[in-house]
Amino acid sequence: MVEARRFLISGRVQGVFFRESTRRMAETLGITGYANNLSDGSVEVLACGEDEAVRRLEDWLRHGPPTSKVDRVTAISIDVAPVTDFTTGWS
Repeated sequence: MVEARRFLISGRVQGVFFRESTRRMAETLGITGYANNLSDGSVEVLACGEDEAVRRLEDWLRHGPPTSKVDRVTAISIDVAPVTDFTTGWS
């Protein structure tokens, strides 16, 4: 089953390759969506893919790359139009 979930990740998650590492993990899992830095210092991730793959990405987001320190991950299931790739940027 295809799932779309929005994650907000807070902690030391900007300037530590969090978005690029998330993109790589998402592509490995066959997930489309995006990872964007937010002005409050957090990162927003949209993950669209098979339910199990999205769950695996969520598990990964809870610790992120070695240079990050994740304090909190908030997940919300949402309805979105299909996304064709995974991008990174500023929101």
